[in-house]
Amino acid sequence: MQQIPQVNNGHPYSQGAETVLVTGGSGYIAGWILVHLLEAGYRVRTTVRSRSREDVVRKAVAGQVNPGDRLSFSVADLLNDDGWSDAVSGCNYVIHVASPMGQGEPKADLLRPAREGTIRLLQAAQNEGVQRVVLTSSTVAAKPLVEDGEAASAATNETTWTDSEEKGLGTYARSKTLGERAAWDFIEQTKGTMELTTILPGMVLGPVMTGTVSGSVELISRMLTGKVPALPRIGFSLVGVRDLAALHILAMRSPKAAGQRFLGVGDFLWMADMAKLLRDNFGPAAAKVPTRRLPDLILRLAALFQHEARFMAPMLGRRTNYDASKADALLGWRPRPASEVVLACANDLIQQHLV
Repeated sequence: MQQIPQVNNGHPYSQGAETVLVTGGSGYIAGWILVHLLEAGYRVRTTVRSRSREDVVRKAVAGQVNPGDRLSFSVADLLNDDGWSDAVSGCNYVIHVASPMGQGEPKADLLRPAREGTIRLLQAAQNEGVQRVVLTSSTVAAKPLVEDGEAASAATNETTWTDSEEKGLGTYARSKTLGERAAWDFIEQTKGTMELTTILPGMVLGPVMTGTVSGSVELISRMLTGKVPALPRIGFSLVGVRDLAALHILAMRSPKAAGQRFLGVGDFLWMADMAKLLRDNFGPAAAKVPTRRLPDLILRLAALFQHEARFMAPMLGRRTNYDASKADALLGWRPRPASEVVLACANDLIQQHLV
């Protein structure tokens, strides 16, 4: 884990009376960013799509840090202009995390929120004089070209861009690629004073703040509850959610981060490696974790009629080597080991009786 310098009154990062808007406050990543910002002494505003989510977010954050009067809420939707001017008004920085997942949902509208919603936010931020926007993209927007069924063996870095027209590219990967491209195009075309930095995380795991199991955490939950009957030959480059939150804030503050992309990834683990970690460390609580391997052919056949399998099939046997040294060199960011990230996630799911 990176060592973040202590300044002034002991808070990490540079802080003061500045206000930061974090979009999508009810999300997993955004929630931990809220916690880190509040711990650092910032005033924080976050967007929710409905006032009904405000109490849920406030309670989750209060379980980690006392927000006092420094946490406020705005209602805004990426598909609607209403609310965004008010949300960004008076903010020094914006951390734009909100974006739908929907990998297993064939009719989910991912492209419009990712592309149009990002432009809607950037325009409002520029109009209100925001200094810098940090946008959460994804490693799926830095996917190397695949030749003859195999990914490039050379390490992938921030100069790599996914081809949004690649045959067979999933909707989620296309949405994240087009959303990030749209953000950089906006900055180039408007030529204003507002700065942009993008963060490209891998699979995000770690402690759980709320009683809701969603996103990447659901994989660990499903393994612990026996809902993954066998292990496909699939793996992920992991990053801890607390480390990812820290990277966003370092990127928000550092002058070196302006105009940069940063890969936010740590170690790679196959699903079989994750399963072994769970079985070796949680005893009876991991009794339902699978041990059998799923043959590639079975997953490919399932992909013909199951949307979830169709999403996973292109990942079979693929290990992309991501070079995240830029975040270390420019920002001093070093993530926790992947094993620690998996175990922290599982431990919280078990302790909070979510599995």
